[in-house]
Amino acid sequence: MGSLADFQNEIYLNGLGDVLPELPTDLTALERAAEERMTPAAFGYVAGSAGTESTARANRDALERRRIVPRMLRDVAAPDLSVDLFGQTLSSPVLLGPIGVLTIVHPEGELAVARAAAALGVPMVLSSAASHPIEEVARANADGPRWFQLYWSKDREVAASFLARAKAAGYTALVVTLDTHTLGWRPRDLDQAYLPFLRSIGVANYFSDPEFQKAVGGPVDDSNRTAALLRWAANFGDPSLSWDDLPFLREHWDGPIVLKGIQHPDDARRAVDAGMDGVVVSNHGGRQVDGAIGSLDALPGVAEAVGDRTTVLFDSGIRTGSDVIKALSLGARAVLLARPYAYGLALAGEAGVRHVLRCLLADLEISMTLAGASRPSALTPALLTHP
Repeated sequence: MGSLADFQNEIYLNGLGDVLPELPTDLTALERAAEERMTPAAFGYVAGSAGTESTARANRDALERRRIVPRMLRDVAAPDLSVDLFGQTLSSPVLLGPIGVLTIVHPEGELAVARAAAALGVPMVLSSAASHPIEEVARANADGPRWFQLYWSKDREVAASFLARAKAAGYTALVVTLDTHTLGWRPRDLDQAYLPFLRSIGVANYFSDPEFQKAVGGPVDDSNRTAALLRWAANFGDPSLSWDDLPFLREHWDGPIVLKGIQHPDDARRAVDAGMDGVVVSNHGGRQVDGAIGSLDALPGVAEAVGDRTTVLFDSGIRTGSDVIKALSLGARAVLLARPYAYGLALAGEAGVRHVLRCLLADLEISMTLAGASRPSALTPALLTHP
């Protein structure tokens, strides 16, 4: 096995000295462990989804329904998980998806995530709603690959400023989230009247932004904090956005642009026709629309519609190496991992994020070779059953 899978041997060899893993190696067990460590409000915010949470369940159901049919005698002695995305060779087809307000999970928040991602060469997608400013996270990430996720503010000057700051700080690709122009109906948060932003958590990029500061009369402090929070709330999302607004992104970003939240093939086609460089098939982990299609159920239609014309990525529900295999087999070039690394962060900070990534990547390499594939490009729909 290759170096990623060697994590398995490392665990077994440590076990000879009675050293057991501090965290579960089954990433689906992290949620239960994190719930015991986190405050109820913080756990509800991370774990919760919209409405009855049926979309979150649909994400997992879609992944479970498709089964891998392993093939034998395929010469998998030299596995290579590397993929090319937007002219950059990555060591694996896994990115850390954007999660905001991470200091509710651990005091170091995105800084710990950035260091862990850089150590393993995994791209981090930084959320606009981060607890630490764009520039601070870039410094923590050092030479690691990093992308920036934009919540497209109603205040165009602030949106343009975010993009300029991200570009200057070395973020190479832009991920624009389309499905959150307003927050979904999330009962776990509503029942606790808990919205971190209104407690000044997750607004670091706004409060540190020169255009935002200009709009609120200067740097944000106790004298104008309430006014700043009200302005943030009034301008966070823009429900008036349409396909005609996409040229704004090109005017202010000269690198790859990926639209996140695509679930319908026609929307994927429009993204390509508008000159976007990629799409992320995603329902925001079930956090926005209750009763929506499972993300993996949406993937084949999108991949068939545009997979030969653009880069298709996948998000929502990834928990295991086998999940990654299924998404790649159905047309994704790479996947975004989200909640599991937040739980790892809650349990052990930077070391917890590293643990989650090493487990997922080892699981992916081992499971891929056992299924008869040595490279992501060898994963096709033929490897799966189709319900």
